[in-house]
Formats: sequence, C-alpha cells, structure tokens
Amino acid sequence: MTDRKSLPDKLQPLEGLSQNLWFSWNHKALQLFQSIDAELWESSGHNPVALLQDVSAERLQQLSNDQDFVEKLNRIHQEFQNYLQSQPTVFQQQFPDLTDKIVAYFSAEFGVHESLPNYSGGLGILAGDHLKSASDLGLPLVGVGLFYKYAYFNQQLDEHGNQIESYDALDPQRLALKLVTDSTGQPIKISVFLKDHEVKAQIWQADVGRVKLYLLDSNVPENAPADQEITSTLYGGDREMRIRQEILLGIGGIRALRAMGYEPTVIHMNEGHSAFSGLERLRELMEKGLTFEEAYQMVRNSALFTTHTPIPAGNEAFEFDLMRAYFKPFWENLGLGEQQFFDLGRNVNEHKHENFSLTVLALNLSSMANGVSAIHGNVSRAMWKHIFPGIPESEIPIGHITNGIHTETWLHPLMIQMFEEYLGKDWRENIRNAEYWKKIDDVPDSVFWQTMQEMRQEMADYLRAEYQKRLERFANAEHHFPAPDAILDPNILTIGFARRFAPYKRATLIFRDPERLKKILNDPQRPVQIIFAGKAHPHNDAGKELIRTINRFAQEEGYRGKIVFVEGYSMAISRAMVSGSDVWLNNPRRPLEASGTSGQKVPINGGINLSIMDGWWPEAFNGKNGWAIGDDIEFADPERQDQHDSQSLYELLEKEVVPNFYDRDENGVPLRWVKMAKESLKTIIHQFSTHRMVWEYIEKYYVPGMKQATKLSSNQFSLLKEHVRWLKNISAKWPTIHFSVLSNGAENRIFSAGEERDIHVVVHLDGLKPEEVTVELVLERQDALQRSQNMETVALPLEKNLGQGQYQYGKKVRAKTDGAYRFSCRVLPRNENLLHKHDTRLIKWLD
Repeated sequence: MTDRKSLPDKLQPLEGLSQNLWFSWNHKALQLFQSIDAELWESSGHNPVALLQDVSAERLQQLSNDQDFVEKLNRIHQEFQNYLQSQPTVFQQQFPDLTDKIVAYFSAEFGVHESLPNYSGGLGILAGDHLKSASDLGLPLVGVGLFYKYAYFNQQLDEHGNQIESYDALDPQRLALKLVTDSTGQPIKISVFLKDHEVKAQIWQADVGRVKLYLLDSNVPENAPADQEITSTLYGGDREMRIRQEILLGIGGIRALRAMGYEPTVIHMNEGHSAFSGLERLRELMEKGLTFEEAYQMVRNSALFTTHTPIPAGNEAFEFDLMRAYFKPFWENLGLGEQQFFDLGRNVNEHKHENFSLTVLALNLSSMANGVSAIHGNVSRAMWKHIFPGIPESEIPIGHITNGIHTETWLHPLMIQMFEEYLGKDWRENIRNAEYWKKIDDVPDSVFWQTMQEMRQEMADYLRAEYQKRLERFANAEHHFPAPDAILDPNILTIGFARRFAPYKRATLIFRDPERLKKILNDPQRPVQIIFAGKAHPHNDAGKELIRTINRFAQEEGYRGKIVFVEGYSMAISRAMVSGSDVWLNNPRRPLEASGTSGQKVPINGGINLSIMDGWWPEAFNGKNGWAIGDDIEFADPERQDQHDSQSLYELLEKEVVPNFYDRDENGVPLRWVKMAKESLKTIIHQFSTHRMVWEYIEKYYVPGMKQATKLSSNQFSLLKEHVRWLKNISAKWPTIHFSVLSNGAENRIFSAGEERDIHVVVHLDGLKPEEVTVELVLERQDALQRSQNMETVALPLEKNLGQGQYQYGKKVRAKTDGAYRFSCRVLPRNENLLHKHDTRLIKWLD
C-alpha cells in the first residue's frame, strides 16, 4: 500500500483514487494519473499505486503547488465520493426489500484493468465488466477468485514469429489490493484439505467501485513450497495443479466468505472452475443439521451456473482416480458412497470415456443455468441433454443471457466528449435506453468522421511505439519486418483482429487466397491494412503455428506494412484496437463462438463488424449495421466451410467494405460508411452492455434466487424440509404413474393442418393429488429437422375424478395451420416451491 505520509497533504486524495479500481473506467482519473509522470505511467503498466510509489518527492511537491492540478484532483475525488455514496442505487430503487441479500460471483479470472493482470482473455474481461456494472447499478455483489503470483504469461515474438512466454512476479504491495485482516489486524486465513494435509490461504481485497473482489492466495509461509505454488499461474501446471486450484477457488472461496462474515444468498458460478463451491455448501448445511437431500435442494435453489464453453473437450473434467485422491474424506463427511458422489459429476465424454465433469456437477448443484448467447443456449441444451432425460431439448433448463461489455471502460475519451456535446451529460444513465441512442443521428457526419480519424491516429501512434520495442530486440537478428513508420498508416482502411489464438477462431482464414488478399491490401487508390493481436495458450501448438503464419506473411513482399502483428495482447492494447479499427473481423467456425465480446467494443467507438453469424452477432445484425460473412450456412466438411466463408469474406471486402470506406463527398466524408457506423452504434450500445446483461441476471436469476433461498431457509428451514418430503413422496410414486387417451380416433396421433379435436386423458396418479401434477398435451410439428424446436404445449384441465386414483383431463385442441402435428401427452410434477417446471427432472410421457 502507498505510504500516506509520502504524499503532501494536498495530494492525499490520490491515495483513495489509486486504491479503488473505479479509476479504471473514469477517464478523467486515468488522465490525472498520467499527468503526474507520463513515462512512469507507461512503464508501470498504467498502475497508479506503483506510480505513486515511484514518482519523485520533488515531482509530488511540484504538483501540490500546482493549483490547477489540485483543483482537478479535488473535483475527481469528489466525483468518486459521490459515486460511492449516492443513494438510492438503481437496484435499491427497484428492489428495496432485497438490499440485504448478497450475490457471490465466482470466477477463475477477473480482468478489471491491466494494472491487475489477473486474467487471460474473454472470460476474465467479462467477469471484470460484470463487477463494474454491478457497482454502477448498486447490486449487492462480491467477487471471489484467486490471486495469481505470476498471472498469465507475457507474450513476446521472436524474429520468426515464435511465441515466447515469460512470467513476472506480481507484488501485491504495488497493486490496488489490501490484505484482509481481522479486528486485531492479523490476516484472515482459511484452509482447505488437499489429499493428506491442510493448505492455508490469505485473502486480498480489491475495491471495484462499490463492489469488493476477494482473491485467495496460497503463497503464505505456513505452506510448503509446492502448496505456495497453487496460486502461481493462471491455467498453468498439470491436471493435479488444476484440481488443487479449483478446490481452493470453490471450497476455499466459500470458507473465505464465511471467515469475513458474508452469508451470500445466491452463488453465481462463472464457468465450471468454481463448481466445488456447491460441495462445500452441502457440507456446511449438513453441519447445521440438514440431511443430504435437504442440503442438496437448498444448494440447488440458490445457485446459478453460467457455461461459456460450446466444445465438449473444453469443459473441465477429472479422472475418477484424481477425484478419489482428493475427495474421499469429503464424500464420507456428506454421508455418500463413492459412486453416489461420482454421480454428482459423472459424464461420458466424446471418446465414450467416463470422468467427473465440473460442468455436470455445476448443473446438478444449480437449479438455474444459462449460456451466453441465444445460439450458445441452443448448443448447451443439445450438449447436456443427456443429463435431463425425457425433457425435450428446447425445454432443457439452460437459458441464455447474452454477454455484454462495460460501456464506459471501452469507450474512447473522444467518444465520451462527443456524446456529452451532442447527446447530453446523462448518457451514462441511459445506456440501456434504446430510444436515447437514436440521437446519435444528430451528430454531424463530419464530426463523427473526424472523431474516427483522430482515434485511428492515436491507435497508430500507440501501437507503433509498442511495435518499436519488438524491433529493438531484433537489432542483431536478420528479419524482414518493416520499420515502425512504414506501418499503420492512419489514413487507410484498418481491419482489426484480436482474440485468443485457438484454431476454431480461424485467424488465418483471410489468407486462404493469398494473391486475392494481396490485391485487396495493395489497391493504390483504396489500400487496406490488418492488425492482429492475441495469445496462444502455452500448450496450444496449433495456436502458436497460426501466430507464426501471420508473422511470416507480415515479412513477405506484398504484405509488408499491410499486415501487422502486435505482441503482448492486453486490455490496454485491446482498448487501442477497438477504438481505432474501422472494421472488426471475426470469423470463428460456427457454432463454436459461445458469445465473443470483442466485437461489441468496436461499434461504441464508431467501428463496424464484419463477422460470421455466430455468438452474439446474429442477435445484433440487422442488415444495415455491419456485414455477415457466409450468412448462416453450415457445411459438415470443414474444408468446404472454409472455402465458402473465405469467398464470402473476399467478396464483402471487394464489393462493399472497401468501396464504402473510400466513397467520399466533397468534404472528404464517407457518407455511406458513417451512416452504417451510426446504425451500428445506436443498435448495439444499449443491447450489448453489461448494464443490460447484469440487469437481466438480476431479473431472471438473482432476484428469483434471492426470494427462493429466503423462503426455503426461513423458520429453521421448515419449508425446505416440507418441500423435500414432498419431493421424496412424488419421486417414489412417479414410476407407477400411467395414463391413456380417450378420444375418437385416438389411435391416430396425427393432427392435420388446422384440425380441431377433443382430447381426453385418464391419468392414474397412484395416491398423488391432482394439484401435485400438470397434465399437458404436446403438439409436435411433423418435421424431422424441427422436432421439439417447433413444439406447442397445451395444459389440459381436470375434468373429473374417476375414483381409485384415476382422473380425467381434457379440452378441445386445434392444431396450427402450417403443417401436420403429432400429439402426445405428458405429466409433470407441480409445486409452488419449484423454481421452474423441470426442476425435479421428472417427466412421464404417454407410451
């Protein structure tokens, strides 16, 4: 922590500003820190804590005598205080009776700002943006993660384009972190049992506006060296290291919250890395006297799981032997046998091999679950339908909330200036308001275009400086990379491509026809340049080869100066690229992009997307706000898909993208381009913000979860116990439920288009009450390709009690007129304490 005594009295507010990551989305605060010492600001990685420790006493004294600086500091500090203290917040206004409930948000990585490099890519950036919007909206939420001593790797590229990984140790004393201590000033430490011994961890706190982020750290003297390394690197080490990290995150994270006095109402697991948190919650509740079944239902009814991975192999799983080595004492404490415990996460992978899946565990320990785009919701329901037997794929209880971005973090200051001048100072309060953003059309085209040009120039200056550092390392090596002044011409069409280098993202698709691309890049009247950035995981050789390939092109005649790879991808480089790129290229293999958020950062800065119809883009694209590569055509053959998509990409560039950019009016303004850029901004900024995303989580999951958890836990869990008794009874009797159809022509289960028919069903409930079930008729379109995606359900009301446990249900039903329908019937459990109709996973179909 910065020594307050080292700051002159007039500069004391700098301490509070440096210690709260609110500065990361307040451009005035960032500019203030930069003005202290621009060189130190860059060398510190934009870290205000390190800056204040390293700046000279003379400079600080000089600033304390600078009246303008002091006044600016006081204004920003007052703005900061007003932000922290403003009441009521949006959440408090809407849900005043829930302000004492807390959501605990678990994630393996958090990307709040580059000065705290606790992230590797999109998952972490999303988590950081989630915390920021939670803070802005006043949602009572705490973040839980791990503090990685070496974070993710630093990336450098040699003269051949080979990725070289290096790791710098982080010093918490030089970060916006503080150690969590008890009332006596001693660090609070928790412990987890790993194999045959206890491992301890201390807790670092990062303040993210109003939200607190807690990071567990095993690098404490009580631990053996091997255990100190558990929180060494993000996604590093072998399978055993991974399970140790995830035990610390999940089980240790819950224990850390308890040690600090938190009683979260809802647990949100951001991906499966923290799924073990549910096991710890089971143990806690059983310690309080609940049975396993009661604890299981309590955990499920207060947990949300967000899956991000549309590829089966990408979902975390462990061999049973490894689980046995780490969890045998744990399952014995739960009163479970080995196979019962393994059933909580049992999965058969794509190689027909059984293992323990953290995604399956998370789904089993959560009544609420979601994917991160509409397409990804569909993919997830298909991928995990085997753990919801009998439930139609379209009804599997995995919903979707499409990812967004924290708008103010990713907006360039010039855009903020333009918004405030032409839209109003209240734009922050209107981020979710679609009508408000129509006012972007009031910005003169020339002003809009001039802002784009200035941002492109700023990006070029920044990235050239980064590129220069790379060339300086090559001083004694032979290479063919162009000089810094021969790249990134700020006057020509600039395409950006920056993301994790995984093969499915097809970073080299645009090079499929090298000669055709060369012509596009080198048109003397309408030249184009492409900037690439991104890291490949240290163990991903295929991703590293993609980086080598692009760097080989960057050195070849015809591509030199037009293809640039920027090393060391970070949030800082990302901010530069998304604000200075005219076009954002995204061409993953559909449907493997769960959501993708990099493209959402470009339109708010005036750029335009050129993307495959995957992830979030199909929800945004309207034909006027960007371009769709290859439409949504899918081929079974990857080679044919690549050919189709690359041809579409080239045609769009040649016939639309490039001509639109260079078609200028008499004042040099590309009117068609600006029109599309404005359409892109106004249709995307409100829909794809984390303000919208977090509010959707609040309404769809957090608030229902808060109410459910409060209800079930009231009066010493009396309602929970009653609910579990009901579940046991209905589960025991469910196998004996049977029914038949009474109707004219009952043997004919096909409705012709528009046909109306009386349907009557006799259900034998075997002692269950009619109010405990729902009987439904299901009309399914007779189209093999649609199946349950085109399914209509009709509730059948109770008509009469036939005695001896038999009940008749029925009504007059008319099929739609768009084709033939097959009807079936089903019975579902019904209870007011179910979060959704498939929460029990019990369903009985007409034979």
